[in-house]
Amino acid sequence: MTDPGAGVPSAFRQAVAALGAARPRTEVAVSPLPPPRRLAPFVHALGATVAVDGEELADGRFVLLHDPAGDESWRGDFRVVTLARADLEPELASDPLLPEVAWSWLTESLHGRGLDHWEPNGTVTRAGSSFFGGLADRPARAELELRASWTPAGPEDTGGHLLAWCDLLAQCAGLPPETAGPAVTALPRRRGPRPV
Repeated sequence: MTDPGAGVPSAFRQAVAALGAARPRTEVAVSPLPPPRRLAPFVHALGATVAVDGEELADGRFVLLHDPAGDESWRGDFRVVTLARADLEPELASDPLLPEVAWSWLTESLHGRGLDHWEPNGTVTRAGSSFFGGLADRPARAELELRASWTPAGPEDTGGHLLAWCDLLAQCAGLPPETAGPAVTALPRRRGPRPV
């Protein structure tokens, strides 16, 4: 995190405090990361993993950017930049609707928590690996990666945005939603040990 001491805007301190107060579901562990440099004058970064019964099912990072002068492309002075990754069953990775469904998990997570946001951007990537030769005994592997950014309405809402992203990460891991609301199809949970 950028040092929250002297010279740090109060809006950024408020936003970082809201992130620290957020309490995601028990399967999601959030921890601080070194912030990337040169993205904005003030940056706070967090990493997260989703684990069930000691098995890691998904991981990612959540980065909060702040430029007190504002950024025209952000339409604001804060920006959230995220990454979510999870292993998939190989047959699920071939579903032609997977990118649209994964993106809808993000938008539904934000809307489900009643969060205003602007300028959402992102990519959904699916990748598959098959193994040959001395590695032929390994099962095929597929991975989903969702990169997204958006502008939150204000610094006081950043904790809610972190929780919405944690909801997305849990969905990528195949966990059912915790909150009541419209039914959402979850990915089947990956079975077996994580390939080395």
